Amino acid sequence: MVNLLPRLVLLHLLVVLLHQSVWCLNYTKFRQVGDLRLSRIQKHLDTLNKPPVFSIQSPDGDIIDCVHKRKQPALDHPLLKNHKIQRVPPEMPKMRSTMETQEDDDGGKSANISQSDGYIRRGAWQMWHRNGERCPKGTVPVRRSTVHDVLRANSLYDFGKKRRSMAPLARRADAPDVVSGNGHEHAIAYTGTSSEIYGAKATINVWDPKIEVLNEFSLSQIWVLSGSFDGSDLNSIEAGWQVSPELYGDSRPRLFTYWTSDAYQATGCYNLLCSGFVQTNSRIAIGAAISPLSEFQGSQFDVTIVIWKDPKLGNWWMGFGDNTLVGYWPAELFTHLADRATMVEWGGEVVNSRANGRHTSTEMGSGHFAEDGFGKASYFRNLEIVDSDNSLISARDISTLAENTNCYNIKSSSNNQWGTYFYYGGPGRNPECQ
Repeated sequence: MVNLLPRLVLLHLLVVLLHQSVWCLNYTKFRQVGDLRLSRIQKHLDTLNKPPVFSIQSPDGDIIDCVHKRKQPALDHPLLKNHKIQRVPPEMPKMRSTMETQEDDDGGKSANISQSDGYIRRGAWQMWHRNGERCPKGTVPVRRSTVHDVLRANSLYDFGKKRRSMAPLARRADAPDVVSGNGHEHAIAYTGTSSEIYGAKATINVWDPKIEVLNEFSLSQIWVLSGSFDGSDLNSIEAGWQVSPELYGDSRPRLFTYWTSDAYQATGCYNLLCSGFVQTNSRIAIGAAISPLSEFQGSQFDVTIVIWKDPKLGNWWMGFGDNTLVGYWPAELFTHLADRATMVEWGGEVVNSRANGRHTSTEMGSGHFAEDGFGKASYFRNLEIVDSDNSLISARDISTLAENTNCYNIKSSSNNQWGTYFYYGGPGRNPECQ
């Protein structure tokens, strides 16, 4: 006989040890969860977690399932019932040769960058590779979701989704996809809205910002956008790194993706937590922890991310690192992005829940302000967009935005080595940010 009385479920989220940083977050809590709800969650997970060819235990506690490509979650989407996985690799965006030199508008920053070159380490990778195990050819790595993952969300419906309050509200006509007064704060660079854009690229260094409250996050990402910021038809494709205890159950920075075709209302999700994104790579697990990380006044580890539209088939592809194809968002998922993008944003975002009536101490980027510069502040470098000729061009005419520069800020510049770049971030709560 099934016991229908509520029972206590322990959400076991332990103290996190991060690279050269030890700090405690009390995520352990008890919640009354009924058997009916548990059965619904398990049914959802049975659909989401596909039967693996085999599984890999990551040192960070994740289980990575190697799932056959044709069995992956993406193909459950009703718009993809007849979708055939793209086998022919897309044409990578071309570097446009140019004799133009970029003027550096901040001599001090230029000198700082040229001195820094020996301290940059390429190729921040993923923790599940440490034991030398890999998913075999013909499979894709999928981070397994658990009951505890779902229980940390507000509801089963909200699991894996950005909260609907993130949909753009009142904003300037020329401002990007940021929201005033809903607890999200940004430090971003963005292009004009009149552009014809077919992709974007940047290199981002990876840090481990501290998170104050369970339902807050800190992320650094690229947004590729089209549609109306004022209505319900905004299309967005997003990728970067994030720290989100609610989503992942720890405080490690992780590679993530997101998409929506209706301004974050019903469509889309993080990573592979719903159907949509088609993964093609057997070595990169979306949602898995990135390692190693940047060190304050030490080595800087950065990752390169590119999102672009395949000029032949129209799917939006994601590349990671040195032209490694991760997978794609099929054109069928979108309305406006089925044609092209009209805006790109690069930068950081945090949630400020104002626990105890104070501004959060959740950090953005490295937790240091932009003016601290290389080795201390977080950066985006070599900002580029993809034009209608499938060529990469430097994103020169960018604007910057930060709602509260006493908490988080951004400073952009350019030079020959880093192209268009910016430093950004901040500590959150401080004497000037309450």
